[in-house]
Amino acid sequence: MDPQVKALSIPDSKLPYPDSFFGRAKHLVWRGVYPVYTDLRDVLLALHVIRHDVRQPYVLGKLAPGRDIWDFIKYLESVGFANHFVAWMDDGQLLGVRRPDGFEWQYHIRIFKDGEVRGHYEYTPESHPIRHIKELGMEARREDFLKFLGDWITPTSGPQA
Repeated sequence: MDPQVKALSIPDSKLPYPDSFFGRAKHLVWRGVYPVYTDLRDVLLALHVIRHDVRQPYVLGKLAPGRDIWDFIKYLESVGFANHFVAWMDDGQLLGVRRPDGFEWQYHIRIFKDGEVRGHYEYTPESHPIRHIKELGMEARREDFLKFLGDWITPTSGPQA
């Protein structure tokens, strides 16, 4: 089966229920937004109201030789990553997965058809949509990602932006 088709079968990411009143309000709003979000985003992209046509920074490495991309995705699922369906789709991207770090923050990994793996730490779109879109607070957190990924990837030689 095509890895992209298989990738679509992994569960969607779910954030923990927020503690604060404002977090709960945002959570409630997003329950209504989720069903239409990707269609709305795609229409805004097609109309050139918003733009996104590059791969985001923070290259971590490439899928290690002899490793199957589907097994890699299943591994990521086993350590808490799930489909991040509301995220941008970068050029050549197969799948984006995230691992929530509470309601406000997340680790986000992108896997590309050419085996490249990129990742960053950022606000969740649900907690701070404007900060998220503007990439405010985004960090490399390279060492965290390399611990998550272990020998599944061949890391690049150093921090990549």
